Amino acid sequence: MSVQKLVSWNINGLRALERKGFLAWLNENEPDILCLQETKAHPDQLSETLLTPPGYRTYWSASERKGYSGVALYTRAEPLSVSEALSPEYDREGRTLIADYGSFVLLTAYVPNGSRDHSRVPFKMAYKNKLLAACERLRQDGRSVVVCGDINTAHREIDLARPSQNKNSTGFLPVERAWIDSFLDLGYFDTFRSMHPERIAYSWWAYWGGARERNVGWRLDYFFVSPDLWPSVRAAEIHPDVLGSDHCPVSLTLFNLP
Repeated sequence: MSVQKLVSWNINGLRALERKGFLAWLNENEPDILCLQETKAHPDQLSETLLTPPGYRTYWSASERKGYSGVALYTRAEPLSVSEALSPEYDREGRTLIADYGSFVLLTAYVPNGSRDHSRVPFKMAYKNKLLAACERLRQDGRSVVVCGDINTAHREIDLARPSQNKNSTGFLPVERAWIDSFLDLGYFDTFRSMHPERIAYSWWAYWGGARERNVGWRLDYFFVSPDLWPSVRAAEIHPDVLGSDHCPVSLTLFNLP
């Protein structure tokens, strides 16, 4: 693996995105690894072209509840293994896939929303802590780690358009933001922010009020890498020009992998 292009995208429904040109986008951009969140589908509900597009293997973790959550992995290289075993209460919601590529282990995550009334914030934080613990176990085993997905949290004020208006909103609560602090304190790199310390860019916009057109958004989607992989990071970008969902893709380019 000399150069690897990884993309993560919360698509807000794969069947809907198929009708909006997902396969044309995939063929044009040709990521080596594509991680999707919020697929809202079981594999048996999908077309054959979505399940086996030319050049890709696919892996799925679907929610027991139909039309909800779900993550998927499209990959050119076959991983050594793929698992969704983070913890049963989260696996039932189709939240995680863990793929071992040998030179690194990839964890793609769809972090739960805390709900407007904050009723799911404890569930969300418990998931985040399970995710971090899984990453740290891998590092203790000497593995390099890539974490990507919809983290459902804007880390700093630069990461959302209206921080003062949202200081009591889930997605920007102090406890949620502190989790990212603790993640970075352990040495992980927020690749986009590390590459672009001052750039204002968002990956999610509400559907209402012309939020996307006015760029009133939040940066909720991330690629993190363990410190040993930071020298291999060539680029980390956000792609707001890609439509089809209320989120846009984020990407990471790695080279000279150990």
